[in-house]
Amino acid sequence: MKVYDISQEVFGCVVFPGDPSPVKKTVMSISKGEVCNLTAFEMCAHNGTHVDAPYHFINEGNTIDKVDLDRFVGYAYVCFHEGEISAADAQAILEKAKRADPRCAERILVGANAVVTAEAAKVFRDAGIKLFGNESQTVGPEDAPMEVHLIMLGAEIVLLEGIRLDGVEEGVYILNAAPINLGGSDGAPCRATLIQL
Repeated sequence: MKVYDISQEVFGCVVFPGDPSPVKKTVMSISKGEVCNLTAFEMCAHNGTHVDAPYHFINEGNTIDKVDLDRFVGYAYVCFHEGEISAADAQAILEKAKRADPRCAERILVGANAVVTAEAAKVFRDAGIKLFGNESQTVGPEDAPMEVHLIMLGAEIVLLEGIRLDGVEEGVYILNAAPINLGGSDGAPCRATLIQL
């Protein structure tokens, strides 16, 4: 069994423009004669590798603690795409996933510099997927992310943003992207991993 860590390291992670960066503080240190090492930190729920809950863009939507955990854990399909994902591209991705293993078509992870268009978001919505992940810090266009988020989060699709798929080949995996349980939050960081079957 091989496990891939597809998460960014928090304190050196990529941050969406305008979001605060993570801050690390050493509270206690053995080297200073204290009983243990103790770290405190401050960060945005959307720093680095994280998941979006519907509440991120929908005021009446579920917060991260209300999203079913089965959306974050299970069979997933990894593929790669450069540039905008059109409706036809989205359909082709789903068809490849179903051919590989029908169970993995519920969770789609796209590597490379992929941007989900509104038309592609509707294809993923209509297919009833549980989770969509990508390497960017947002699924839609960085300068206009709202429409894509509303389509996908409105369908209860979990968005796993800021993953890193270097060294991972296209195919079927078991994904674990369970978030930290931040009650009432619009999203949360996670330590996303893939298990090779």
